[in-house]
Amino acid sequence: MPELLPALVSALVLGLLGGGHCLGMCGGLMGALTLAIPPEQRARRLRLLIAYNLGRVLSYAVAGLLLGLAGWALAGSPAVQMLRVLAALLLIAMGLYLAGWWSGLTRIEALGRGLWRHLQPIASRLLPVSSLPRALLLGALWGWLPCGLVYSTLLWAASQGNAVHSALLMFAFGVGTWPVLLVTGLAAERVTAVLRRRHVRMAGGVLVMLFGLWTLPGPHQHWLMGH
Repeated sequence: MPELLPALVSALVLGLLGGGHCLGMCGGLMGALTLAIPPEQRARRLRLLIAYNLGRVLSYAVAGLLLGLAGWALAGSPAVQMLRVLAALLLIAMGLYLAGWWSGLTRIEALGRGLWRHLQPIASRLLPVSSLPRALLLGALWGWLPCGLVYSTLLWAASQGNAVHSALLMFAFGVGTWPVLLVTGLAAERVTAVLRRRHVRMAGGVLVMLFGLWTLPGPHQHWLMGH
């Protein structure tokens, strides 16, 4: 497990740096979910919002586990090398997106729209939210909303060759997205303002691209590990 710690920290940072994208994709949804809380439940708003986000993060972990099983099945075969190369390229694309230099990553989101069309009616029937289990289930469905950022991280997590590790990495990534989506009021404005600063986004994007280059299989990995 200690050898997994750097990857867990990386996944957490990926989620945090992607907070601006999460705000654009899910900020409106988060507001709609908050408004959908019945007046008599407003005193429990924070707990319901935590349940939403916990369900969302758990769905990321389940997706990581499922795709991680595929990565585990490929372990030792030439296909796993191709998976790592694709994961590295997507991480580089994610870095370019976060830095604001290329938005092609969003095209990947089209891959999940078919599934979301089937899940959206189920999610709609859970509104208005009247209990914590209902909020948890709604959040779990919300986690399957098409997102290029999630897909890129998911493929990277699956390339680890261990399903449990993949699930833990996706959970850490999900936790990293919490500050923007969960924190409310002035603190959220401050977090959002920081994440939207151009130099912060560029620095974060460069870090993600460097991580993608490190993930790319090749002799440079041994050189980087040595330094």
